[in-house]
Amino acid sequence: MKALVAFILLVQLPVHRAVPAAPPPPLGCDDPESEEAAEFAVNYINGHSHHGYKFVLNRIEQVRVLRQGSNNEILLLELDLLETKCHILDPKPLANCSVRTFHEHAVEGDCDVKLQKLNGQFSVLASKCHSNADSAEDIRDLCPDCPILEWQNDTDVLTTVSRALNDYNSKNPNTYLRLLEIGRAVRQYHPVRMVSVEFAVAVTNCTAQQAKDNLEACQLLPEDQSNFGFCTATTVTEPSQDFTAECQLYGHQPGVTYPHPGQDTSAGLVPSDGQGFINHNLRISHNNPVASESSSSEFPSLVSAKSVAKRAAAEVAQHDKVPHQVGFVAPPPPCPGKIRYFRI
Repeated sequence: MKALVAFILLVQLPVHRAVPAAPPPPLGCDDPESEEAAEFAVNYINGHSHHGYKFVLNRIEQVRVLRQGSNNEILLLELDLLETKCHILDPKPLANCSVRTFHEHAVEGDCDVKLQKLNGQFSVLASKCHSNADSAEDIRDLCPDCPILEWQNDTDVLTTVSRALNDYNSKNPNTYLRLLEIGRAVRQYHPVRMVSVEFAVAVTNCTAQQAKDNLEACQLLPEDQSNFGFCTATTVTEPSQDFTAECQLYGHQPGVTYPHPGQDTSAGLVPSDGQGFINHNLRISHNNPVASESSSSEFPSLVSAKSVAKRAAAEVAQHDKVPHQVGFVAPPPPCPGKIRYFRI
């Protein structure tokens, strides 16, 4: 009888079952962890690019976190970047690099990046980037007289580069520069007619006289002595003729290399892989063997920036149609994040 009473009492006791922990709230695009991950990703992209310019974060379009266990997360980021005025060989920190304005014919980068955060440390598992310049029509609509990006193999562009190199080498007989790549070129028609170029250079093992005697013998300095630089030049043809050029050498930077010096460029001809485009594409320049060849399957949860923007606009429109409680303010969608500079 006592056993029966004990059993009945046991059955009547409340049963306490383990309740699974609620999943953490989704990570917003402007949350500190998202911004920390995006900063790491941008530095990685710039560190693995070998042509063109450094890029800076403009907006986090989408972020998703896949939790793998304690102190182990996979983050999938979709980032909008903007081109700066710092060439990738420029030692200047990214924070000190000016972003090209819309009126300077801006170039936008789009990147999907897959990172792991293990014990608080980020690492990039995969990435996929491309970049493109804003359309010339958009620039002309808002600024009809602004300079527009020109093809880098344009005859006037190559002539200006060649003249600038010859000008520097003639004035610095002990240092002979060789062209590495044309970074960008723009053409303007009003109020002046001109072509402006920017290009990367390197010091060779020749003096001006040695180059004149035997140009083929002039090679870039070895890696432990390498010295890269950057030049700008402008040729004006109307209303009067003018030419200006300026070069800056960065000095030796340990560990900094230029992987594709190209064919003979000392005469001002652009390397063969630098022809036929108006801007260096991150798809080309971000050449880490694992990262740049990542397939789209690495990023199954990410949607395009346009899709995100359209969805966000639709949600806002739908939100406006629904009656709201007085004093209630709906929280903003976690993504896309804020625009840091301007929208292209």
